[in-house]
Amino acid sequence: MPNVMLRNNAAGQLVFYVTKKDHEETVVALEHAGPGAWGGEMELADGSRFYLEPFDQPPKLPLTVRVKRL
Repeated sequence: MPNVMLRNNAAGQLVFYVTKKDHEETVVALEHAGPGAWGGEMELADGSRFYLEPFDQPPKLPLTVRVKRL
């Protein structure tokens, strides 16, 4: 379960950054992205998939969270 930082880049895209691996990738799909829930399964541009426990509402970014690799 790596710690990752989520933030928006200058283009407004969600970016996923793993500090220990110095790896940054754009999130291309997020299971829940609406006002009622935010999180769930996410897919990165390189094809990697992770699970983020959903929040009740979209969080203020940047944010450091623990995710699970799928």
